Amino acid sequence: MDRILIVEDDESIKTELAALLRARGYLPVFAPPCELALLDVNLPGESGFSLCRRLKSEYNVPVIFLTARESTEDELTGFGAGADDYVRKPYNAEVLLVRIERLLNKPRTVFTVRDLTLDEGSFALHYGGNSVDLSKNEVRILHCLMQKDLCTRDELIEELWTNGCYLDENALYVNINRLREKLKSIGAEDYLHTVRGVGYRL
Repeated sequence: MDRILIVEDDESIKTELAALLRARGYLPVFAPPCELALLDVNLPGESGFSLCRRLKSEYNVPVIFLTARESTEDELTGFGAGADDYVRKPYNAEVLLVRIERLLNKPRTVFTVRDLTLDEGSFALHYGGNSVDLSKNEVRILHCLMQKDLCTRDELIEELWTNGCYLDENALYVNINRLREKLKSIGAEDYLHTVRGVGYRL
């Protein structure tokens, strides 16, 4: 189920959006991680434009501005901040849902398992507010582990071979250990487990 972040200071609109999203099979959330974000521009404290830049930097998710601000300048500022779409209030519910579905059909480059988020586009791993850069091999290994309950050593080697990165079993072991150290550096040392004689799992 795709999680959609709602950042809206009007409680009635927030409740309305949450009900609309649930009815369409989405999970409304009010904090990252998420698969898409709906942002107002006028927010207490941090502006929607600033928040959009931060979401794009940290999570690389599609962002739709949903706002009463109608000027062309505001719209251009929104797209300049990284927004994927800009919808003016009052919005049409069906049109908004179509725009959400269009953006969610883009190929995913961000994957989350139990609060551990892999951003393949930026080769970064995020957990608990901390981040670490990954090598290409580490990204592919983690991608494989995030798609299945258990990955055998042969499956991991084949995944890397398919993507142009040849590894034998010894080299795989070295990469796994490096990945473990990087997980530990962001406080996620309990995520990667060895299944003796078989492979690895998260």
